[in-house]
Amino acid sequence: MTEQQLQQILDSLTMDEKIGMVHGASLFTTAPVPDKDIPAFVFSDGPMGVRQEFEASRWYPIAGNDDYVSYLPCNSALAATFNRERAYETGQVLGLESRGRSKDMILAPGINILRSPLCGRNFEYMSEDPRLTGDIVVPFVKGVQESDTSACLKHFVLNNQETKRYFYNASVSDRALWEIYLPAFRAAIKGGCLGLMGSYNCYHGVSLCENREILTELLREEWKFDGMVVSDWGGVHDTVKAGNSGIDVDMRVTNDFDDYPMANPLKEAIRRGDVPEEALNEKVLHILNVMNRLHMLDGKRQSGHINLASSRQKLLQTAEESIVLLKNEGSALPLNGKKLKKLLLIGDNADRAHALGGGSAEIKALYELTPMMGLKMLLGGNCEIVYEPGYYNVVKGNAWEEETAQNDFAALGFGDAIAPRQDRKVNDEDIPALNAKYREDALKACKDADAVIFIGGLNHDHDVEDRDRADYHLPYDQDSLINDILDVRPDAIITLIAGSPVSTESWIDKAKAVVFSYYTGMEGGLALAEVLLGQICPSGKLPATFPKEISDSPAHKLADFPALLGEDLVAEYKEDVFVGYRYFTTENIEPRFAFGHGLSYAEFAYENLQVAPATDIGSDIPVAPGSDKLMPLQELPAIFTVSCDIRNLSDMAAKEIVQLYISPLDNPADDSTPVGVRRPAMELRGFDKKEIAAKDSASYRFELTPLDFSLYDEESRCYVAPEGDYEIRIGAASDDIRLTAVVRLDADYRISRS
Repeated sequence: MTEQQLQQILDSLTMDEKIGMVHGASLFTTAPVPDKDIPAFVFSDGPMGVRQEFEASRWYPIAGNDDYVSYLPCNSALAATFNRERAYETGQVLGLESRGRSKDMILAPGINILRSPLCGRNFEYMSEDPRLTGDIVVPFVKGVQESDTSACLKHFVLNNQETKRYFYNASVSDRALWEIYLPAFRAAIKGGCLGLMGSYNCYHGVSLCENREILTELLREEWKFDGMVVSDWGGVHDTVKAGNSGIDVDMRVTNDFDDYPMANPLKEAIRRGDVPEEALNEKVLHILNVMNRLHMLDGKRQSGHINLASSRQKLLQTAEESIVLLKNEGSALPLNGKKLKKLLLIGDNADRAHALGGGSAEIKALYELTPMMGLKMLLGGNCEIVYEPGYYNVVKGNAWEEETAQNDFAALGFGDAIAPRQDRKVNDEDIPALNAKYREDALKACKDADAVIFIGGLNHDHDVEDRDRADYHLPYDQDSLINDILDVRPDAIITLIAGSPVSTESWIDKAKAVVFSYYTGMEGGLALAEVLLGQICPSGKLPATFPKEISDSPAHKLADFPALLGEDLVAEYKEDVFVGYRYFTTENIEPRFAFGHGLSYAEFAYENLQVAPATDIGSDIPVAPGSDKLMPLQELPAIFTVSCDIRNLSDMAAKEIVQLYISPLDNPADDSTPVGVRRPAMELRGFDKKEIAAKDSASYRFELTPLDFSLYDEESRCYVAPEGDYEIRIGAASDDIRLTAVVRLDADYRISRS
């Protein structure tokens, strides 16, 4: 439909019909307007697949077998692939299944910056780096929206902790906002994303679901966003503020739908004159605009599909490429499956399913392959796989596990096997005895196994919405158990599954091989087994830094995380732009595992770095360098081309991720230098991933624009690439730079921020 036709629909609507379109009429839908052929707008969580169905007005799942869906790798796993194609394909699966389940907007992806390893929702987000996040989110959104379902970026903006998430006021410099926290959102919006979710927290003292500065002045007026902005569920508090801001739809967790702030209270505010009716009209027009783009109004909409075999293959490839080999001393991995007759698995995550957990990211998965299942699939009947839990862990709310644990307690003499379950409870005072038994059994079993794999880490009691982790170390006394296992079996393989960095300090020097996996979806157990047995060469890289201890993390060393808050409920981002590896590389603090780190079974040689000017300075550039005029952000030309060759020295095909960082050589390093002048020692400005055949080589090529050399200048409210010398660094990780070259900018470049 044309803009004129949409305006005609708007003009035909009554006040009550328009009000019904801007607030929840059920927990996940707005009200339809049947007489005008306007359907209800249907939302669904979440980032790891389409969430199960709930009753319209109660958070009660609807029993049935028709809402099982594909379980996707989490967003951090997606970023760990460093592969735009995998992001696009994973987005395709999510969009296809969202439409197949009759959803109009899927509440994904999450792209808040990983400010601290302890944020409970890190697994829903992508990275500590805005360039990696932006380059992964754009193809992901494109894939989602190909099926006539809108993606929804969340949470806009500065939603970097779960503690006091409904109340805290994020205090951050303009420079950090524009260099770190906004770029990925801007990239996705400029890339065509139709939906965005406001976050619970405040900025400049105003809730971000009611914030005119962010939602109206920035998003609508400066970025020209004409899509839909939906509140986080319960994020709107003030009718007048919300009515006069860029929020379009008010959703909540309660069933008093007519009393939502943007329901009857908004109608009354318009009648009083506190909110102009034109503001309501703008909201409805945004909704109609998105409906039109999704073909909800013209009958030409795609149908979508769920649970296709082709979708599962795409998710397997993403899972395979996300797994990170952290350490492999003496080529301890891969294991030779043909020689294994008895394999011992220790650790709760060896047979843990994670789909139905994490808060709004929970998924009713069609299936989920655990690591034990994956290993059994590949090893078959010639290898006996023995499982010992090693430690007691029952994820809260899992009735079957509580029942199983009760039987274990009965075997220890704490009572009879349960019958029925509701008559008994697990007593916390009995857990130490059960832990001791599990540990004793595991260590005893280590002695006659051909190989031992510990598979532990975190679960969704720790990686979860609405609370942050209290401890950087592994829960359930796993560190002590790993040490005991390595004392008995120094060759044991240590595998961690988690949604965030964790400490490995107490045992890392003893372990020969360490593998890290995020929550990798329905095919994750098979992907992990393929890596452990060498059927897939690992190619994932860390999208976040692993500090040695949490006190090394800038959000903890320079600030308070989670914020102590106090009476004014302020969370101060004192680390400013020095988030993640930007801090570690600038302050020369050695992390345990650096951003971008990830080993391979193959060996690669980095060769033949070439850097050349891409254009004559000033000839093909919209605004000549040194001018006071601003270069348009969306039309920036390349000013340098960078290329290098990567040679695979091994006898197996393997994928390699090449990372390009830029380092300002004129950067002042004195700690007394104002934060507004000092720059990070290096910043990611490009990456690419290619598969290279055995004994073959591949060429990688990058183009650099003035923005890649820039910082945000708060005084002039634009990006500036200062005149000076810069080192281009090509490497396999932020701490593994293989090739360097120096280029010079002979004048300042000034670039629009939008």
